[in-house]
Amino acid sequence: MIDLHCHILPGIDDGAATLDEALILARHAVASGITRAILTPHYVPSRFENTRDGIRERALQFRAELASRQIALEIGFAAEVHVSPEVLTLEDTGALPVLGSVDGYRILLLEMPDGHIPPGTDKLVAWLLARKIRPMIAHPERNKDVMRNVNKIGPFVEMGCWLQITGGSVSGVFGPVCQQRSQQLLERGWVTVIASDAHNMSARKPELEPARKAAEEIVGEPESWRLVRERPARISAANEGLAAH
Repeated sequence: MIDLHCHILPGIDDGAATLDEALILARHAVASGITRAILTPHYVPSRFENTRDGIRERALQFRAELASRQIALEIGFAAEVHVSPEVLTLEDTGALPVLGSVDGYRILLLEMPDGHIPPGTDKLVAWLLARKIRPMIAHPERNKDVMRNVNKIGPFVEMGCWLQITGGSVSGVFGPVCQQRSQQLLERGWVTVIASDAHNMSARKPELEPARKAAEEIVGEPESWRLVRERPARISAANEGLAAH
């Protein structure tokens, strides 16, 4: 399986704080059947201002650590980019960290705040799509507006956004409302990818199989594998970090 969204890279955001923690997460990912992970630290203006070059440097260092310990996790890198005006600057300066590219579109992991869908997000999405950048919206089922009304995310799907839901939402770790919303999104065929959004070994582990099994009950086994293997493989095939491997 392939994990397109995780916070394993150490000391760079609110995920793994130390190298030791990061190595524990990486070992668990491998043990749980994940063979490739795209490391996606947060980009949040004034909080986590991780640049593409900075992420690349840390990712290459971490790759060397994995190799020296014979941890068989293939890694690439991107970022989970928060909705903000700074996204325009990142693109204009050629510094936007993307997951990969599919059908001529670069794929951007775009995060909304947990509390709401900010006014103007649709305009940012339209701006990105006009520049052949397809937003993949991170964990919409955990957004409070969507938790209140699943239809709030519908316009973004209609515009051309893809959706990435969290494995723990599908399997119930994030509670019944997130689980219900993730089930509804799966039933509607709106979900492109399931990813772990791993941060730690307590509630947010780097694993996908429990979610895949839960999704199988909703969409069937072939589609459950597409959510964690085929589509993530296609998206990440052109990831910059993997190309540098």
